[in-house]
Amino acid sequence: MEQILGGVCAAKGFTANGIHCGIRKNKDKRDLSLIVSQVPAAAAAVYTANLVKSAPITVTKKNLQNGVARAVICNSGNANTCNADGEEVAEIMCKATADTLGIDASDVIVASTGVIGQRLDPTPIVNGLPELAKGLGDHSDLAAEGIMTTDTTKKEIAFSFSVGGKECRIGGIAKGSGMIHPNLATMLVFITTDCAVSSSMLQKALSADVEDTFNMVSVDGDTSTNDTVAVLANGMAGNALIDKEGEDFDAFRAALKAVTVYLCRCIAGDGEGATKLLECAVCGAKDDKIAKIIAKSVICSSLTKAAMFGADANWGRILCAIGYSGACVDVTKVAVSFRSAKGTIAVCEKGAGIDFSEEIAKEILLESEIEILITLGDGEGKATAWGCDLTYEYVHINGDYRS
Repeated sequence: MEQILGGVCAAKGFTANGIHCGIRKNKDKRDLSLIVSQVPAAAAAVYTANLVKSAPITVTKKNLQNGVARAVICNSGNANTCNADGEEVAEIMCKATADTLGIDASDVIVASTGVIGQRLDPTPIVNGLPELAKGLGDHSDLAAEGIMTTDTTKKEIAFSFSVGGKECRIGGIAKGSGMIHPNLATMLVFITTDCAVSSSMLQKALSADVEDTFNMVSVDGDTSTNDTVAVLANGMAGNALIDKEGEDFDAFRAALKAVTVYLCRCIAGDGEGATKLLECAVCGAKDDKIAKIIAKSVICSSLTKAAMFGADANWGRILCAIGYSGACVDVTKVAVSFRSAKGTIAVCEKGAGIDFSEEIAKEILLESEIEILITLGDGEGKATAWGCDLTYEYVHINGDYRS
């Protein structure tokens, strides 16, 4: 597997674009994105676990019942959630996209992100679609910009991999910065591949993958209403169709995970107001489920996040998060270390503190990427979760989000 350029346009037969159509007040910010497959593609998606769901999710679920899609249309600046006419607006977006591209409206995945509870006027979207479609090309970066809200960086990646002797490509773009918590985490993620995969196996791969990736990301403990992760596979790489488990399916799953893990780290590291990416790696648990519970608990701990912001090696907060996680753990076996580009330092062994240099620990924790390493000594279970530090800026951003 090799990292390549191109994002959602790396795979054969996919083009994309992003423009400012007028939803957002700032004309310098793109607010409408489009991704198109040259041919019908197998499609799969997963959505937020929040009981309050956006209208685009309802419409997309209906459109993907046949497991086929040709295009993704997404706006930023307005979530189209909790609106009486939300589904009607989402349907209008699908129809306008379909009419512009000359495809069926049921083959369109629709998504929105932004402020909840404000009516979305579809007029700017409908009026902007001709320009958006005219500019379709190798513009994954523009599409990535168009789905951003409080994100400070574009999130895109692509890889090449081999299936049955054929070179395949897979790439993705994502948005996500705040209102992020497991199941799914608040995000929109669109992934494209030219690998030939049946819609049922595509769904199987995606549903399993998110349990170890996007469901292990948390920034602030709030699960969004609009989360959608969608994958389109158009088969233009020419490999034999993957319609059952086996070596080819495993190769595809590995490539998919490479994309999703990369995007998870991007989302966590770009958490609202964040200065540091936190990665909590748990090993030695009785099973993977226990390891996941603990990793999530630590990465969600506001006290731990605040300590990391201050470069304070307050390992007691990590033990505290393990203790209230609800996981079955022998705390007398727990060991904790911190690691960054500046080195590794052990701070806790057998559930108790050990002598360590506070000066060296601070130097390690001043880096922009911090690993919290937890060993439980109970078995072979392991898991990784991603998050970020908690800063003053997070409150500032969310204190006047609607303005």
